[in-house]
Amino acid sequence: MKKIRRVLSSFVAASLLVSASAFAGAAAEREPAAKYVFLFIGDGLSYPQIQSTADYLGALKDDDYFMVQPSLKNNTGAVLDGPEYLNFMKFDVAGSAVTFDCNSFAPDSASTATSIATGRKTYSGTINMDVTGTEIFETISEKLHKQHGMKIGIVSSVNLNHATPAAFYAHNVSRNNYYAIGEEMIASGFEYFAGGGLKKITGNDPKDPKPSLYKLAEEAGYKVTFTNADAQAVSAADQKAILIDEHLADSSAMAYEIDRADGMWSLADYVKKGIEVLDNDDKGFFMMCEGGKIDWACHANDAASTILDTIAFADAVQVAVDFAAKRPEETLIIVTGDHETGGLSIGFAGTDYDTYLTLLKNQKISFQKFDDDYTVNYRKNKASFETVLGDVEKLFGLKAKGEAGDRLVLTDYELKQLRTAYEKSINGAASGEHSQREYVLYGTYDPLSVTLTHILNNKSGVAFTSYSHTGLPVAVLAQGPHAERFDGYYDNTKIFDNLAEILSVK
Repeated sequence: MKKIRRVLSSFVAASLLVSASAFAGAAAEREPAAKYVFLFIGDGLSYPQIQSTADYLGALKDDDYFMVQPSLKNNTGAVLDGPEYLNFMKFDVAGSAVTFDCNSFAPDSASTATSIATGRKTYSGTINMDVTGTEIFETISEKLHKQHGMKIGIVSSVNLNHATPAAFYAHNVSRNNYYAIGEEMIASGFEYFAGGGLKKITGNDPKDPKPSLYKLAEEAGYKVTFTNADAQAVSAADQKAILIDEHLADSSAMAYEIDRADGMWSLADYVKKGIEVLDNDDKGFFMMCEGGKIDWACHANDAASTILDTIAFADAVQVAVDFAAKRPEETLIIVTGDHETGGLSIGFAGTDYDTYLTLLKNQKISFQKFDDDYTVNYRKNKASFETVLGDVEKLFGLKAKGEAGDRLVLTDYELKQLRTAYEKSINGAASGEHSQREYVLYGTYDPLSVTLTHILNNKSGVAFTSYSHTGLPVAVLAQGPHAERFDGYYDNTKIFDNLAEILSVK
């Protein structure tokens, strides 16, 4: 039986190859069915991230939200209004994509973005090359640039040579070869890059620095900016531009949305500027925009930051929606994720069927900014637990004492958890036989900050199961010419296949 299956598989594969070759020849003779294409990828974004954000927004608008909990003994007559749907949840077409790669059901961004960009599978950690590291995969953006002369834009809230943006212009056996990936970014000739800064701009060896990637970019004809004012002045006349956010935060990425202050550019701002730079001829453009810090927040189990960055992602999508409203027959918009991160769930054992999502609005700062601005000083000054609790109440709403019924008051159990985390954060985490247990509690994050977000998450009725990626499928939402092709339940490589057919590339 296995032999017969192998023969049939070979026959089917050969048939598909012939069909693909015939299609490629026909595709080369056709014009793209869409002139403007926006591909939005929420890194780590799957159904839980989308739905928890919609539920949170719905809860904020619902005056009766706390009066309709299943645990209430007396029926008040109030009813739950439900979620506030995000813009892309209202798109004409909704599909689902499976995300496994060549060596994992819980893949990484390099391999999954490779599947989306090229229609090919590879190992986790590899960008646009096969599992032997010898075959290079050409990306949809490279094909459009070369075959149709479409302008290309790449936007990300994280580093521009990080895995997801890199998957649209680079080819490397390791996503960690940031300098070489940066060189490929410059060599791509793509017209617009914007968002986070580049990693390893002079290579990995500080004793033997290489030429700055930014300098190489300028020598290659790119206008490189580092301030809002200079970014605002960039136009189509500059031809090629790299816009680095003025207010870079952790790891030279854009700040989390929860930490973004007035005057700081958002992901939506970079999409707007990208349209201005790219929309200047008759050939159209392709723009990939990544909401990269959704993933980072989920890795750290920070639900509030996850939700706020998902809202920022939707704001960026809205820019494309507004653009498409004026060109509905020419503009295709696709919103998807590369994989799910964190194993986020809506519902927590400690609250049974109840959720109190509006409690998350009491968090005023991301886990990372709390680490950078507070925890470092706690260690340095050996701050007392009481001092820490004062900041915790101000920044997270959690308090040691309060009125009866105040759900932000810490229980004795939670207070003990927090004190233990505080002591480990100040004095150093334990190791040895307890290391596995401590990983479950804290992952690789600071014990104090991750315990704070865990407690607030759980009080709100949400929880995470992992500090890593999971194997959940991702949503694929589409609107515009031939959006119906993205309906159904399929492998993530079909996203590329559909785009290639719609856009007539071979």
